[in-house]
Amino acid sequence: MKLIPRLACLALLALSAATPLAAQSTRQQPATPPPPPPAIEEKPAPYDAQLTRLAEVLGSIQYLRTLCGAPTSEWRASMQQLLDADTGTEPKRRERLTAAFNRGYRSFAAVHTSCTDAARTAEERYRIEGATLATEIAARFGN
Repeated sequence: MKLIPRLACLALLALSAATPLAAQSTRQQPATPPPPPPAIEEKPAPYDAQLTRLAEVLGSIQYLRTLCGAPTSEWRASMQQLLDADTGTEPKRRERLTAAFNRGYRSFAAVHTSCTDAARTAEERYRIEGATLATEIAARFGN
């Protein structure tokens, strides 16, 4: 029983003796800011190329459908769901996919200013391509 109080006293004595030295050493060294947290590296998903193309297709379809009288935001909502599901914690991927959607939208806005047979044909072809891409991505990489 006497051994425990003696060890406690020795430990307390050692700590109290070390404290002034620790305090002196910290006063002598200039304060340095803590290092920044390591950057979280976003690794590309194996299906990013297909997903980027799908985002472009969705943007194109959104523009063409609206141009040809279907004022719906269905394709924009689909893109938003895709972003929410696949890029939750990766802002750079989200930015890239959003840029792809906007690129698809703008590419047809620059060419088609009215609904023509060519615009309707392009919209149909893009819907088919989008469905194919979505099916391939889900079949190959889905859970």
